[in-house]
This record gives sequence, C-alpha cells and structure tokens, in this order.
Amino acid sequence: MQALGEQFHRKSVWAIASLEHGIGRLMLVWVVVAAALAALRIVFAVTPIDGAAALIQTVLPYVFVVGAPVAACLIGDALFPRGALYEQPQIRLARYGKWKAVDCLSAREHKLFGPTGMMASLVIGMMLNVPVRSLEFLAAVPAMNGHAPLWGQMLMAAMTMDVVVMNFLYMLAFMMALRSVPWFPRFLLLVWGVDVTAQIGIAHFVGNAPNLPAPVGEAMGDLLNGNLKKVAISAAIWLPYLLLSERVNLTYRGRVAETH
Repeated sequence: MQALGEQFHRKSVWAIASLEHGIGRLMLVWVVVAAALAALRIVFAVTPIDGAAALIQTVLPYVFVVGAPVAACLIGDALFPRGALYEQPQIRLARYGKWKAVDCLSAREHKLFGPTGMMASLVIGMMLNVPVRSLEFLAAVPAMNGHAPLWGQMLMAAMTMDVVVMNFLYMLAFMMALRSVPWFPRFLLLVWGVDVTAQIGIAHFVGNAPNLPAPVGEAMGDLLNGNLKKVAISAAIWLPYLLLSERVNLTYRGRVAETH
C-alpha cells in the first residue's frame, strides 16, 4: 500500500510539473480544437446569416467561449507569477483543527508543500471542467442570432454567459491552485457559490421566456440540473479535504498540525 501511495505521489508531481511548464501548449491546443468545434456549430446555425450584423451576432458568443479560459490563464499568470511568495489573508476562515503557523520559506521547504498528491486531482479536475462544460454547451445550444425568436435569443445569451463566466472563474481558480496562492480555497468556495446561483438564475430567466417550447425547457432543465449536481458532488468531496488536509493547510494557509 505504501508503494502504491509513493507511486501515486510521483505521478502527481509529474502531472503538476507538466501542467506548470506546458500550460501555454495546452491553451494552444484548446484554442485550435474549441475554435474548430465552434466553427462547425456556426456552419450549421439554425438562423440565417444574411449580413455582417447577423454574422457578428452568430460568431461573437463563440469567440468569448474560446477566449475566456485563455484570458483567465493570462490574467492568472500575471497576477500570480511562478515561484512568488504570498502573504496569508488577515482574516482566517478555516478554523477547524489545531494548527501552528509557519513562515512562507519554511512552508516551501516542507515535504508536503505544493499542489501534489490528492490535491493534484482537484487541480486537474478544475482544468478538465472547462472543456467538459464547453462541449455540453456546444452540444446543447445551437448557433443563432437576432433572427431567432425571443426565447431563443434569451436562451443563447444566458447559456453563453454561463459557460464564459464559469470557465473563466474555474480556470482562474486552477491557476491559483497551481501557483499555491493562499486565497485559493476561499476563491473556489466563491466559485461554487456563483455556479449554483447562476444555474438557478438561468432557470428562472429562460423559464420565463415567452413561447418557450416545452421540449427545449425540459432539455435546458436537465442541463442545469446536471450542472447543479456536479457542483454539489464536487463540494461534498473536496470541501472536507480543503478544510482538513495537512497539504492544503500547509500550502495555502501556511500552517502545520500541532504535535503534542
């Protein structure tokens, strides 16, 4: 069992190092693949593209969908440079357990410091959430523009805003976790809250659209319920870990468990 644990840890170290040094290549692959899928969606738009205005209305949502994760990576890289040292927040929210504060240099020398081990699974999961959510959006929402009925325009606007904002926030959380930024745990909690609020808000907004076809409403409800369930499952699994893990407390809160 110990050998398996050591093997898992080595793989997690390799995975995090690969992400840290290969994030630029990953973003390039993302742009190429996502842009190709978006172009395929645009080709089969359900409303006519009969002028420049209609073309812009059809293409612009996908520009934001493709660009949001890239923007989050660039902003995260600028705000949280690799290897930078960060001060701890003045107000401590996670108070469960008995911990002893350590300075940031001592923390970095500790064997448990860094987003490896089980923490790597959360980091990778946040990153994978972006393509999964984007594929769900591309599969569920057809390309359309101002020629669509009002309910269609409302649906497109709401679902586009959801995937753009949430992909941006999850990717920014990914960068914070990768760079061991102390604000990461509470920022992820904020993102989960925004995600839940967004799904409920979209359900009310689009559900009140005039003449919304029942099959469309049911399909949208299934998608939003799926998003809510994913957030609930993620929070149920990872929130206890974020509170109790020695690695998380050392890496993001600058403290170690008190020994008696």
